Amino acid sequence: MNKPDLPARGPVAPRRSSQSHHHGIDREDDYAWLRADNWQAVMRDPAVLPRDIRAHLEAENAYTKAAMGDTEALQEALFAEMKGRIKEDDSSVPAPDGPFDYYTRFITGGQQPLFCRRPRGGGEETILIDGNALAEGHAYFRIAQVAHSPDHKRIAYAVDTKGSEYFTAKIIDAETGAVVEEAITDACGGLEWAMDSETLLYVWLDEEHRPRKLFAHKIGDTGEDRLVHDQTDPGLFLDISLTQDGKYLLLGTHDHETTEVSLIDAADPYAEPRLVAPREAEHEYSVCHHEGRLIILTNSGGAEDFRIVEAPADNPSPANWTEIEPHRPGRLILDIIAFKDFLVRLERENGLPRIVIRRFADGEEHEIAFDEEAYALGMSAGYEYDTTTLRFTYSSMTTPSQTYDYDMATRERTLRKTQEIPSGHDPSQYVTRRVFAPAKDGETVPVTLLYRKDTKLDGTAPLLLYGYGSYGITIPASFMTNALSLVDRGFVYAIAHIRGGKDKGFAWYKNGKRAKKTNTFTDFIAAGEYLAAEKFTSRGRIVAQGGSAGGMLMGAIANMAPDLFLGIIAEVPFVDVLTTMLDASLPLTPPEWPEWGNPIESAEDYKTIAAYSPYDNVSAQAYPNILALAGLTDPRVTYWEPAKWIAKLRETGTGNNLILLKTNMEAGHAGASGRFDRLKEVALSYAFALKLTDRV
Repeated sequence: MNKPDLPARGPVAPRRSSQSHHHGIDREDDYAWLRADNWQAVMRDPAVLPRDIRAHLEAENAYTKAAMGDTEALQEALFAEMKGRIKEDDSSVPAPDGPFDYYTRFITGGQQPLFCRRPRGGGEETILIDGNALAEGHAYFRIAQVAHSPDHKRIAYAVDTKGSEYFTAKIIDAETGAVVEEAITDACGGLEWAMDSETLLYVWLDEEHRPRKLFAHKIGDTGEDRLVHDQTDPGLFLDISLTQDGKYLLLGTHDHETTEVSLIDAADPYAEPRLVAPREAEHEYSVCHHEGRLIILTNSGGAEDFRIVEAPADNPSPANWTEIEPHRPGRLILDIIAFKDFLVRLERENGLPRIVIRRFADGEEHEIAFDEEAYALGMSAGYEYDTTTLRFTYSSMTTPSQTYDYDMATRERTLRKTQEIPSGHDPSQYVTRRVFAPAKDGETVPVTLLYRKDTKLDGTAPLLLYGYGSYGITIPASFMTNALSLVDRGFVYAIAHIRGGKDKGFAWYKNGKRAKKTNTFTDFIAAGEYLAAEKFTSRGRIVAQGGSAGGMLMGAIANMAPDLFLGIIAEVPFVDVLTTMLDASLPLTPPEWPEWGNPIESAEDYKTIAAYSPYDNVSAQAYPNILALAGLTDPRVTYWEPAKWIAKLRETGTGNNLILLKTNMEAGHAGASGRFDRLKEVALSYAFALKLTDRV
């Protein structure tokens, strides 16, 4: 690896001692000062960040720019490659709803989508929302949701211009584009219309960035919006959705392991919400409505991998639940959609997804599945209820995404779109594999691989190993155009499907959380060791990558197995776990306690988290090369977590490897907005991996 002339260790953050005391344990934190006291204000206006903190972050950015200076031409080449794989004037397959087809499209050179519609089956297009025009003058711009009213006369949409995920919602006339209402602020991204096409429901965020209240906004009403529900428990999220048939609005309150759903008549949005099943610890369920009954996906009754029940909509309490699809251990039911004549479920078994269609009339079932070793499968409900058409998508690490319309009655499959790669892609030149790495306790960890056919598997190839492993989220084995830029340069690209996700059922998640969280880290390490032993790469030639909770994984494995990894790319990394879980004022702390534990109330949880929290376990050892990426207005993983982590690594770690921090001063958790600007951040990460392996 070539190193430019740099200050020996990079910017040095001043040490300002701060003490805390919990459960008889004293703890000192020399970098707590990097957390701005006015962080809530910074979320709304980054300009108010205190000068000393801004100066330090900008010094880190300058150091990273200098350290990566010898890769600037490579970054430009990577950006051009990745952009060249994007069809610039791309468009989605139109989704029908009554008299119209709704779709999004892009224009050549445009960074933001256009939301459009046309008469069903074809005709003159109406551009409902021009994202490029709205984004002008904003360093950051994101449209979260676009929702048309049931009568198709109005369009509601929500935008974020800071990256802090405080959204402003507007309502426009669908025909003229004129703004009808623009008074909704501090909203979540989700918006739903009531049946009258006059009432818009939205969730309001409080000063701690928590979804607190459900409001109903009546068009033309100059008074305050009507409060429908006030969620006072800071440990619960609040959301609003609509059943497929449009009959009910679903008011959901939940954390990461417990759900409560109430029904709101879409024809009477101000009515008192009617509870489906009261909140019960670790009971998760979701609800569909079908012809006067509820179809409920639930893990009640010991159904760890979920079962499906039905209940009368007018009396849906659990006492009235009747099972229609039993629990089968190892077959995880992920989602259900109730159409008028068919019930569709997406499930996963042995790490692979499939779609199963059941006809309501007689219970007959059939499935949609594919034959590749590893693939990704998704389904879309669309807008309509009385339809026989199901839309689904398929891809693999070698196969670009394909969109199908599937007739559930005739079983005819129609390919509507194949992802175009303008610069070209020959799937026959690549190999996708699924292997299983032995974990330390006898489990096997699925690992998906992508590499070129001409890559030598003799231990000389560098390998990028990606992982996440939290919240039950499964990283799909889907087509990723960006990864080709590494693979075409001789890398093996690997995804470790570690515990904490649901790749092998719900138990795979449960055995990677709270007291068993370290399984996530040891699974990832086991995957790396296996891939080295099998000559896909070798020890010290692996670059690990993960973001958010996957960034916590990066920090943990850096502490636990530094010699296995050549480098680590930690994107918006959740590395200061103990400090964050001890601070109930932060946006996500109370809702996160079921995932990590509550170290405020529990000494045992405190000790469990303290034992693996990456920031707390930085020690005097030689660390891999590290690139940490942060967002100043990130409400999920606050900017000071990676800033503190990098400062402590520089102070405590030994060796002379690169320790870099890049903070996007104009964005939040998702990084740069715009489909091309985001690629520049990916190019930086990939250039870092290529630099370490002398492939600049």
